[in-house]
This record gives sequence, C-alpha cells and structure tokens, in this order.
Amino acid sequence: MAAQPYGLIATFESASGVYHAAETVRDAGFKHWDCITPFPVHGLDRAMGVKRSVVPRFALAGGVLGFSSAMGLAFFTGAVDYKIIVGGKPFFSPIPTTPIAVELGILCAAIGTVLGFFFMCGFPMHYHPVLKSDRIVPALDDKFLIVIEARDPKFNLAQTKALLEKIGGQDVKELEA
Repeated sequence: MAAQPYGLIATFESASGVYHAAETVRDAGFKHWDCITPFPVHGLDRAMGVKRSVVPRFALAGGVLGFSSAMGLAFFTGAVDYKIIVGGKPFFSPIPTTPIAVELGILCAAIGTVLGFFFMCGFPMHYHPVLKSDRIVPALDDKFLIVIEARDPKFNLAQTKALLEKIGGQDVKELEA
C-alpha cells in the first residue's frame, strides 16, 4: 500500500444500510466522502448533508449576460453608432429586440449550466482512485459503497476504519491514491 492512501472504502449490502451509514458518517463530521450506489436512493443526498447545487446560479448568470448583451448591442447599434430614422421610429425600442434577446439569454443560460456543471464536478477528470478498487464493478450491480477520503480533516486511519465497521461496513479497505 502507498504511504498515503486515498481513503477507505466500505461495502454495504442494502440501500437502507448505506442510508443509515451515511447519516452516521455525516453526524461524525466528515466533509470529504461519497456514497456509490447502483441506483438512485431516495433521500440519500439529505442523509449525506449535501447542500443545494450552485449550478443554477451559473445558468442565471449566463441568461442575464446573454439577454443584456443582446439588448446592449441593439441599443448601441441603433441609438449610438448608426442613427438612422426609418419611418419615424425611435432609434432604439426594446419591443422588436426582445425575441432575439430572450433566445440569446436561453442559449447563454444553457452554456452557463454546462460550464458550471463541469466546473463544480472538477471535469475533465480522466481518472479517479475509486476506479482502481475491485469493488467498483459489484457496486454498479447490487452493492453499495461509502468512500471516505484521506484529505478529510477528521480522517484517522484506525478510527475511521473502526467507525465504518461499527456502522455495518463490510470488507473495509484502503484505497490506493
């Protein structure tokens, strides 16, 4: 095993087992850990103490940026740079510009959502130490895993291993970094 492991991994047999184990790990004060399940477990994010995502803020910022840049460009070209009176119409009116501004706002919101998602997930990450474990394949079918990372401030190899075994974790092992 390497001098500094990536963390500890424990296997659980059922969704309810990993759910209650996640509550215990959360209550123990760990911050850098994750659950790996073969299917979505309702309420697991709440049991883990996961807060609401900030990705919608990236979408809002992109939408506002797109909408205001379209309106700003229409204002600049019509009222500042190229003033032409056509049929007595004003130099700038937001009414004909609104559909284009809304479409650009939607486009920029979608781009902001994708970029925010990538940023928050740490992409592009081409490798993760959990993929080196031999237990990742059963976790895609019928097993449940909890991984506690060694970078967590509360991580102590012996105490964390004892906690995982106490809450029902089977075959608790170190993960190579």
